[in-house]
Amino acid sequence: MKNRILVVDDQGELRKLVKLTLEVLGYQIEEAESGEDCINKLRVVKPSLVILDAMMPGRYDGYQACEIIKHHNKDIKVIMLTARAQKSDKELGKKVQCDEYITKPFSPIALQEAVKRIIL
Repeated sequence: MKNRILVVDDQGELRKLVKLTLEVLGYQIEEAESGEDCINKLRVVKPSLVILDAMMPGRYDGYQACEIIKHHNKDIKVIMLTARAQKSDKELGKKVQCDEYITKPFSPIALQEAVKRIIL
């Protein structure tokens, strides 16, 4: 579904902030709290965009989850939304084919603009 976004972060407060930031634009937001939870929900949720934190507990971190998403469905867009701001982190994001890399703390307006740009 074009307006469905899966927000993946182990911090509930951040998921809530992202949800509030994007719901005002009419997007339907689903949530996951780990990379593994994200992968398990993809078939059910069928998002057009996944917003992923890089550092999460469990089987997959955000980079690994992005790699799995892109391997199985290149049409799903991915925004990495993470505190990992080093050049090497951004290069890893590019390597796993994320579509946008936004660092925390982030501007809600910048996130809205990135989402609008990616979901045409």
